[in-house]
Amino acid sequence: MPKMKTKSGAKKRFKVTAKGKVKFKQAHARHRLISKPQKMKRKARGTSVMFKADGDKVLNQYLPYQAKKRRKARPKARPANDNPTAKKAGA
Repeated sequence: MPKMKTKSGAKKRFKVTAKGKVKFKQAHARHRLISKPQKMKRKARGTSVMFKADGDKVLNQYLPYQAKKRRKARPKARPANDNPTAKKAGA
């Protein structure tokens, strides 16, 4: 099967964190800033993290090889604490 191509526009706009979340630059920070409220301009300064569902779409459709990071970053399931000698919070 041939290699999948990463969308070149997406690789410029999104970064994937070590835990597999998708970061992006906020919109509305480039031009016509006089007519925008100060709160909007402040919020648009930095980067933000996408909601999980939106991040999944970006990774699956546009950044297929970055989705591996998300699969690796999932925490392992912990076993339940079945120790009968452990003190309970209410006792």
